[in-house]
Amino acid sequence: MNKISPTAYIDPSAEIEDDVEIGPNVYIGPKVYIGKGTIIKAHSYIESNTKIGKYNQIGPFTVIGTPPQHISYKGEETRVEIGDHNIIREFVTIHRGTAFDDGITYIGNNCLLMSYVHVAHDCKIGDHVIMANNATLGGHVRVEEKVVMGGFSAVHQFCKIGAYAFIGAMSGVDKDVPPYVKVFGIPAKIQGINLIGLRRAGFTKEDIRKISQAIGYFLDAPSTIKEIITELRDIFGEDPVIERLILFLEKPSKQGIMRRKPFEGEEAF
Repeated sequence: MNKISPTAYIDPSAEIEDDVEIGPNVYIGPKVYIGKGTIIKAHSYIESNTKIGKYNQIGPFTVIGTPPQHISYKGEETRVEIGDHNIIREFVTIHRGTAFDDGITYIGNNCLLMSYVHVAHDCKIGDHVIMANNATLGGHVRVEEKVVMGGFSAVHQFCKIGAYAFIGAMSGVDKDVPPYVKVFGIPAKIQGINLIGLRRAGFTKEDIRKISQAIGYFLDAPSTIKEIITELRDIFGEDPVIERLILFLEKPSKQGIMRRKPFEGEEAF
């Protein structure tokens, strides 16, 4: 049995699974799918073309599936897709994708988006990501799993944030953040490895030692990114922990990769 407030509006084309709770004055627009066990609290607005998975907690006053804030958007049919077991707190905004990307704004599973978080068009967020109050992603940002973003932090459009990274509060990220590191400042700078986050995630002492060695070499070596990738593979072989870092370095965004001492004249890759 669903619990749907009599003051909620649900478009006839919307699909609502079992055990869904929809609070007072909620708007559910056309082509919206709500998975089993999801709770949508009062005054939330889910406009259109949105798929929300199972057992999510949403609202109140969230806004999901509205058009992208992109001056070239011409009403193309784009989407928002949200996985399972997420907590999306009050006043969060999540916009649909654009035809300039794959048309999908995506949020994975088991994420926590605190109050006033903004996820712009075409962003892709992995599993177990935490975004604290007022954290903001520009368009086309990629956030890998287990990233933590502090309050009022902001990420420039097209940037990539590697898995297990930590973005300090009030930081301004304008380049790709490699996996395993912590950054802080405006513009954000790498402060070292995310030691607390790695320990909490269950990385062994040996894993952390290797990560520290690899990140230290990446930050300070007077080499290009391509040279560093070759050298890391020579040092660590096919170690899966370091391979995650290498794969990230192989595919930078157009913003380039954050380093402490960039190679003089180096391009994004």
